Amino acid sequence: MTSVRAEDILAALETVIDPELGRSLVAAKMIRDLRVDFGHVSFTLELTTPACPLRETLRAAAEEAVRAVPGVDEVTVTVTARVRASLAGQELLPEVRNVIAVASGKGGVGKSTVAANLAIALAATGAATGLLDLDIYGPSVPLLFNLTERPEMDPAQQKIFPIERYGVRLMSLGLLLDEDQAVIWRGPMVAGAVQQLLRDTVWGALDYLVVDLPPGTGDAPLSLAQLVPLTGVVIVTTAQDAALRIATKALHLFRTLHAPVLGIIENMSSFACPNCGTETQIFGHEGAAEKEAQRLQTPFLGRVPLVAEIVVDGDRGVPTMVGHPDSPQAAAFRAIAQKVAGQASVATILRNNCRRPVES
Repeated sequence: MTSVRAEDILAALETVIDPELGRSLVAAKMIRDLRVDFGHVSFTLELTTPACPLRETLRAAAEEAVRAVPGVDEVTVTVTARVRASLAGQELLPEVRNVIAVASGKGGVGKSTVAANLAIALAATGAATGLLDLDIYGPSVPLLFNLTERPEMDPAQQKIFPIERYGVRLMSLGLLLDEDQAVIWRGPMVAGAVQQLLRDTVWGALDYLVVDLPPGTGDAPLSLAQLVPLTGVVIVTTAQDAALRIATKALHLFRTLHAPVLGIIENMSSFACPNCGTETQIFGHEGAAEKEAQRLQTPFLGRVPLVAEIVVDGDRGVPTMVGHPDSPQAAAFRAIAQKVAGQASVATILRNNCRRPVES
């Protein structure tokens, strides 16, 4: 009988490459608890996110590689997931592993709706997820989640506890103000509010904190990028020329601030007639956002169709991921969440290669 060594198994697994990370399972430290008992090999494949769309593909490839080692008779692969920490030693967010900002160049492209459904889709994979509404002048999260109560506070520590809905921890300045109260603040006050919402919210341990930014390139995006090293930024746009051009400005802003751009989402991509099924590109030409992503050398994360249910769900405070979970738009959000999580893992590994590895 051929003797099987752990070194032989690791060498075989070194040939299995995660296509998103561009690294082998061994180099990415995804192999845990390797045991060799004569011809029986067992190990844990630890994915970098529970939202990984390649779970079964990687498991099958790892098993096939190990079975090819001479002397191996049986292979047991256990698949788990652990979100890697992009943030390390952050005073403002000590228990948050990744911060993903959702931005747009202009208003009216559905950025907040995308942020809300993205957060729910990430939470549905089992990832601990929060959603912070940093649209200081026009907070939408309270409306999208039908939040009418004020968050509880710890008077001793002057901390705020987020409200939880659909597995997502939520915070917004809109929860702390009267419903019709307008915010009339200049730049320094906006920067102070951003810092307070980050610092004074008891987020607890989170895999992902999704941040809904106001449109444009103003004080809130600048303050966030300066206060916290972002895991990455998602740009939301429509296929309309004006929206694409201004979205490009937002993308270049974050690149200037050395924040990784995880990709572009095309929202309201097409409208399918409910009677005849004919699709119409209302906001632009088919594939326009994807072509722009290629030109800017950034990933294209997917399209969300223009359907009335998304608007109706948002108005009644039940995001479409919950209101219509089996719909094409919910499927689109799930697919986008998987890609966002994958790109976040890539950004985290690249960042950690430039400093001491983060194992938390």
